[in-house]
Amino acid sequence: MGSLILEALNVRVEGQGDKFLVFAHGFGTDQSAWQRILPFFTPYYRVILFDLVCAGSVNPDYFNFRRYTNLEAYVDDLLNILDTLGVDRCFYVGHSVSAMIGILASIRRPELFTKLIMIGASPRFLNDKDYHGGFEQEEIESVFVAMEANYEAWVNGFAPLAVGADVPAAVREFSRTLFNMRPDITLFVSRTVFSSDLRGILGLVKVPCCIIQTSKDVSVPASVAKYLKNHLGGKTTVEMLRTEGHLPHLSAPAMLAPVIRRALSR
Repeated sequence: MGSLILEALNVRVEGQGDKFLVFAHGFGTDQSAWQRILPFFTPYYRVILFDLVCAGSVNPDYFNFRRYTNLEAYVDDLLNILDTLGVDRCFYVGHSVSAMIGILASIRRPELFTKLIMIGASPRFLNDKDYHGGFEQEEIESVFVAMEANYEAWVNGFAPLAVGADVPAAVREFSRTLFNMRPDITLFVSRTVFSSDLRGILGLVKVPCCIIQTSKDVSVPASVAKYLKNHLGGKTTVEMLRTEGHLPHLSAPAMLAPVIRRALSR
């Protein structure tokens, strides 16, 4: 399984230093999303990059619809990568769904993670009676219908909303990686992500965490960052970025990178 997963998920190790730093991309992107911030870290860390199995840069034959029905299968992939590389301790930066994958991995193997840094993280996207996740069930269903009806039109509408900030290059880049995904895989993963509810296990996280949240994110309300801080079991800090959007590593890398570096040093 070891060498196969490294090849299948396009695993790369770049940089120098005696500490490992994992960058895990979120839904709709691939590892190229980190390219603009990599130069801030490769002089000091051995940076591990990989693609989620659902990414358009991965052979879709590797995506098993029976296996990837929940986030635990993605956790298996992450831990297999780290074990195959011989990593016994690392810092972990996860965007969006990969923040939650990191949380689950840290519960399973807390000794493996020095710190979790989560960008645009949410334990549940759907609203509940005492919880504001940002979406009603009917809204989510209408998104799924739009994706199925006309994937291209959905991408062209969703990408600028998600990027938020007026950064055309970031919109083009996010659109590119969304279009690289096979539409049926995109829809399947979307259903998995939006049906996830990890609120009940947040207290089991004992690894220190840093939550990075932009001032306005169409996918994750600012109240979710506060919810995470109040419910995660380990020492947790929140960093608010003075920019908009769900993908600050694409739209505001020079603003995001120093915040990550500060979080790594604490």
